[in-house]
Amino acid sequence: MSDQHLVQKLEQVWASLADLCSTFSEQDWKKATDCPGWSAQDHLSHLAGSEARYAGHAAPEHTPPHFDWVRNDIGERNEVVVDLRRPWPGERVFQEFKEVTGERLKTLQDMSPDEFSEKTQTPIGPGAVRDLLAIRVFDAWVHEQDIRRAVGRPGHMTGPVAEHSMGRVTMAMPFVVGKKAQAPDGSTVMFEITGPTAGTMAIGVSGGRAQEISSFTDGPTVHLTMDLETLSCLGCGRWEPGKALESGKVRIAGEQALGERIVAEMNFML
Repeated sequence: MSDQHLVQKLEQVWASLADLCSTFSEQDWKKATDCPGWSAQDHLSHLAGSEARYAGHAAPEHTPPHFDWVRNDIGERNEVVVDLRRPWPGERVFQEFKEVTGERLKTLQDMSPDEFSEKTQTPIGPGAVRDLLAIRVFDAWVHEQDIRRAVGRPGHMTGPVAEHSMGRVTMAMPFVVGKKAQAPDGSTVMFEITGPTAGTMAIGVSGGRAQEISSFTDGPTVHLTMDLETLSCLGCGRWEPGKALESGKVRIAGEQALGERIVAEMNFML
């Protein structure tokens, strides 16, 4: 994938968000989402504030109150830009989002390969600017889906950005299977993603390490089936695993106990 393909995906997800939010009423902006304490407006405030920081804007001088849903330093930093904008009407946040993403897009479109290779800090550690952009595409799509579920307007579950986002979640599943769920050596796990954006991932555990494998000698120890929405909501900690299992959004074949343990540990977000 070229650097400008990543930029194009950012442009696509920002345009999808702008189209979604363009007809919102103030009531829509204030609807609660699957993220504790956050409204639809708060998600867009987070995205606008993040891109303003990457654009080099001065950090806001604001100290939010303590909220029970804030669990770490990243959450505290996120809450600064979100809480600052809570008194604003949604339309003001929307206008800022369009302005700052337009500014960022122009900058990114003019960047050289060397600039994309420059070292920077990403939410998952040191990396290149292109690594940060890959995370930004995923982050924007996840928050877009948070907003869509809150206002009851599903969409953008197909296409390059959705496929990119599915890849970001499945990329974390070996960590979930091996490190978090502690699947024993010799275990094999198949993730099957159904629906318009579909795919599979096979994982094997050997020497205490889980990694993607190309095929199984026999059938997998556990076969998990779910659609992209369920994959992302469990991977990003939006839905309770038990409720997803009870509702049939996740189907388990094979060793039930191990399958349930994997589903319970799918949240890999900070």
